[in-house]
This record gives sequence, structure tokens and C-alpha cells, in this order.
Amino acid sequence: MKHLIAPSVLSADFANLQRDVEMINASEADWFHVDIMDGVFVPNISFGFPVMEAVKKHAAKPLDVHLMIVNPDAYIERFAEAGADSITVHYEACTHLHKTIQAIHNAGVRACVAINPHTPVEMLTDIVSELEMVLVMSVNPGFGGQAFIPNTLNKIQRLREMSKKNRPDLLIEVDGGVSIHNLGSLIQAGADVFVAGNAIFGAPSAHEMISSMKHVSASASYTI
Repeated sequence: MKHLIAPSVLSADFANLQRDVEMINASEADWFHVDIMDGVFVPNISFGFPVMEAVKKHAAKPLDVHLMIVNPDAYIERFAEAGADSITVHYEACTHLHKTIQAIHNAGVRACVAINPHTPVEMLTDIVSELEMVLVMSVNPGFGGQAFIPNTLNKIQRLREMSKKNRPDLLIEVDGGVSIHNLGSLIQAGADVFVAGNAIFGAPSAHEMISSMKHVSASASYTI
């Protein structure tokens, strides 16, 4: 499978949100990545349902919704109704993770789990067969522009090996410090989906950067 690029809406220009959404529609990007932060689970606050619904109104590609919030169970149905095609919850935020995954599936969307940099992938051994995707955070969640944590490569490799037994079609997503410079190494490690914010919207041409990232190969000579 060709790797997927999911530009992070959080890095878009909110004064020109429709313009940036339409740019992503017209680009080679595959998904919109939508970060929801509550100021409790992570030390930052992003946007809620009105902005997400505005994105959905103009988006022609799937919405990949990442809930960095406490008590995500209380909002799963609402995010599905607002247009989420996949919902990602954090392992660290869910007391009864299996129940949460069931609720996401019952809402009719892809169920995904994110793990923070300090969480071993092995914590997902007993749940990975129930998931469509795992999001490996390659920075501490909450703010954009952080430096990529190199140990992420080891985690991706271990997760890919683990998934071969229990969920061979598992998608592995990476979020945090992803750029044209480390994309080849991440693909080689076994990742499939790449969230990028500053790397895309901070480039001279976001449209061209998306295209460049889409066409990187695992053999590319980029470095961390």
C-alpha cells in the first residue's frame, strides 16, 4: 500500500480555513487530520464541534479525528455525527479501552488508539486485533513544532512485528516532527500514515510539499 499523508488542520490558517481545506482537497493528500485538545489531557486547547463541522462541510477527503481529551467515551457519538471517518483515542486516557473501541465501532467509524512516547507498544497486545490503526506519537502531545523522538522508529518496528500475528492489515500512523527528511526512515520502519502540520503549512508551497511527501520511498536517503 502506498503511504498516506494526513495534513494537520491545526496548522492551517484559521482566518482562511476554507482556502486551506480546498487546497488539501486539490492536493495528493489522503486524509484531513483533526486534533481535538481539551486543556486537561494535554496542556493546550484546540477547537470543538463547530470548527470540525465547518471543515467537514468543505472537505472532500476523510476526517481522521484525534481525541487528546479525558473521558473520550462521552463524545464518540457526537464526533461521528460531526463527520469523523476514524476516531483515535489515547491508551492513557481510557480506563476501559476495549469498551471504548466497541463504542467507536458501534458509531460506524474506524477505531484507532494512540500511544504517547513513554508508552510501550506492547501495552496494546491484547487489543490490537480490534483496531484498524495505531497512532504512535513521536512527540509529546499538545503542541506543534516539537522535535521528532528517534526511539519512535524502534516502536514502529516492534508494533509492525506484533501486528503480523494479530492484525496484519493494521495501519500505523505517526504524528509529531514528521517531515520530508525523516519520512523515508519511517516508511522503512513500517509506518503507513503520516500526520504533518508545520512541515506542510510552513513550506513555501504546501501543495508541493504534500506532493513531495507523497512520493518519498522507503529507500530515500533521508535521515532523522
